[in-house]
Parts: sequence; C-alpha cells; structure tokens
Amino acid sequence: MTLETTYILIITSEFPPQPGGIGNHAYNLALYLSKQDYTVEVIADQRSITGDEERDFDTALPFLVTRIKRTRRRSFMYLQRILTTRKRCRTASHIIATGKFSLWNIGFLNVRKAAKTMAIIHGTEVNLKSFFLRKSIDLALQKFNTIVAVSNYTKGLVAHLNKKVVVIPNGIDVDQWLANIAQQPLKGQPSLITVGRVSSRKGQLNVIKRLPELVKRFPELHYHCVGIPTEAEYFIKVAEALHVGSYVTFHGSVSAAILKQMLGATDLFVMLSSESVTGDVEGFGIAILEANALGIPAIGAKGCGIEDAISDGHSGLLINGNSTKDFETALVTILSHKATYRMEAKKWAQQHDWTLIINQYLALLE
Repeated sequence: MTLETTYILIITSEFPPQPGGIGNHAYNLALYLSKQDYTVEVIADQRSITGDEERDFDTALPFLVTRIKRTRRRSFMYLQRILTTRKRCRTASHIIATGKFSLWNIGFLNVRKAAKTMAIIHGTEVNLKSFFLRKSIDLALQKFNTIVAVSNYTKGLVAHLNKKVVVIPNGIDVDQWLANIAQQPLKGQPSLITVGRVSSRKGQLNVIKRLPELVKRFPELHYHCVGIPTEAEYFIKVAEALHVGSYVTFHGSVSAAILKQMLGATDLFVMLSSESVTGDVEGFGIAILEANALGIPAIGAKGCGIEDAISDGHSGLLINGNSTKDFETALVTILSHKATYRMEAKKWAQQHDWTLIINQYLALLE
C-alpha cells in the first residue's frame, strides 16, 4: 500500500461532533490514517438541524468529510448516501464500512474488484432481532474482503458466517484524556460512576438494583450517572421505590472538561451492561478505557464486549451483572488494593492508545 495510490473511503452511520461510539471510532480511525499521510475521506450524515455544528467541526479536520444533508424524509438521505458512496467508490483503493446502513450500502453495492473492502462490526448491528434485517446484514458481510470486530464477543455474534474475523479492540487518545485535568470533588465514599446514554444497554439500572444491599456496607456510597438521560425518568422511579434515590445522581450530558474532572475524582467506574429487548448490546465499552487512562479501575459485566475492555484482576474486575454479592466482593477487593488497580488501569489504557491500535488496521490494509 503506497501513499501515492491509496485513497481510503470510510462510510459511517455516525460521526462527531454528535455523540456515538461508532462515530468516535470512525473519527479516530480516519484521523490516525491521515496522520500516516494517507488520503482519507469520510461519508457521514448531517445529524444537527442546521448543519452548523458539523460544518465547524469538519473545517478543522486534516481529512475530507462529505456530509449527507439532513432532510425531513430519511429515505431521501438514504438515497443520497447511496449515490454519493457509489460515486466515491469509483476511485477509492480501500473502502471501510462501519454501522448498519453502511454495511448494507457497501455490501450490496457493485464495488469495483480492485478496491479492498473492510467491514467493522461493533455489536448491535449484528444482533438484530428481526430475521430479515439480521439475514440482510449476514449477506452484506459475505461480500467484504475483511471483517474486523471490536471484541471477541462481537466476533462470536457472526461465528455462523464461517468467515475469518479479525479482532481489533477499540482505542483511545491517552494524551487527550490526561491533558488539562482540574480537580473536582465528587460526592460519595466510595463514589461510583457510569458514563454513557442512560439505557438498559449501559446497565445503570443493574447498578441501582444492587444499591439497597451495598449501602448497608457503604452508607456514604454515591452513584453518579453521566450521559444523555434517555431512560433516566424511569430509573429514578425505580431508585425511589428501592429507597436509594438519595444515593444516585443523574448529571445528564456534560462537557469533556467536566467529564475528566468527574472521572478523576471517582473511585470506581461501573458498567453492568445487559442486552436490551431490541438486541442492543455493548460491543466493547470504550468509556472504561477512558476512565482507566486516569487511573480509575472498573467493574464490568460478563457476557458482553466489556470482557475485552477490562483486564480481569488487573485493570478491574468482571462479574455477573445480576449478582449483588459479586458486586460487593469486587468493590471491596478493588478498594482494598486501590493503588495496584489504579496503576494497572493506566497500563491497560496505554496498551489501547490509537498510536498502537492503528498499526493493526494498517497491517490489514496492506
């Protein structure tokens, strides 16, 4: 793969500045490929109403972003994305698809044989409950030269395809997380935190259900939930019904600076993720690594992509997300060996820095 002949096209269902794990991954992939001096273009939707946020964000990037203009009818956007993708694919040497519609878009597009295609799968898009949708994703994936899964859990969701799947874990920009951290006191001894959309998938409700027993041992414990409050109203009602409402705070979305302050002041990151009724699953758990970068160990649920995001017994502990006893034992264990877990968490985060992760993608693109 030479710089002169390489034009890498990334088609993604999400992209900053709007939130989303798939978008965050696509952004870093594009950024670090461009840092290797490759020509990179991203095709993504405009998700804000006016497009001003995207326009300001895209202008500062070292690579081209083509936005599909937001329209009232989603079908028009889908059509425009297909037409734009078809046009760009004529000259691309490498095509990377990430996100459900992007997999369909490239999988069923008549891409010229000279172009190398890569699908990146995160979890939910290969765990759809509808037979028709699930089958259509399977058929699309069969058309790709390379499939990358962000965790072994996600890889297992497509084991029936009998295709080679390479696991490349999600990465973070460690330096970005360590820069400009101000001190911010946080309520609770110990203080626990979950970062992510307040939803069944992220597992905040599983933590709340464990609190009645935990506060007996840790009467000053406090649980902080940071993220878009999608299901917060219902979760608050559950907490109140369990008489632990005063032990939980929903902060909503916060700025990156405030998030760093809160993470730096917390004792433990917690993510007891579970599958939603629609098949939404945690494919990895990038927020865990972001906390690790600041030396914050994590407790996470087994049976999902979090198993790849936590080095069990080192950067944190993996437990049965429905077991209060397991949660309490893990909490006591980490708090009793806090210095060791903090050190190991930082080491684990460093191993997932994008300066290292990008090399695994470069090897596949050769």
